[in-house]
Amino acid sequence: MAEYRNRIAVEINDQQYTLVGEDDPEHIRYVARLVDEKIKEIGMKSAGLDTTRKAVLTAVNVMDEYVKLVEKHEALLKEMDQQGN
Repeated sequence: MAEYRNRIAVEINDQQYTLVGEDDPEHIRYVARLVDEKIKEIGMKSAGLDTTRKAVLTAVNVMDEYVKLVEKHEALLKEMDQQGN
């Protein structure tokens, strides 16, 4: 089993969490800050949502952004491959 060397206390949506991982602590804090910003952005657009709904909508939005980036990356790789032939 992998050993995680970093235990980082962060705040997301006004809640304290301890994130554990091997990444650089500043990277972990940065990711947590981005999640916090995204969940607060969702909360401001949709006032009255409970924490669970905000978290799910945040996850959906982040996954949408991720899928679009992966698709763009694959398209760029394909384009580079075609230019190389």
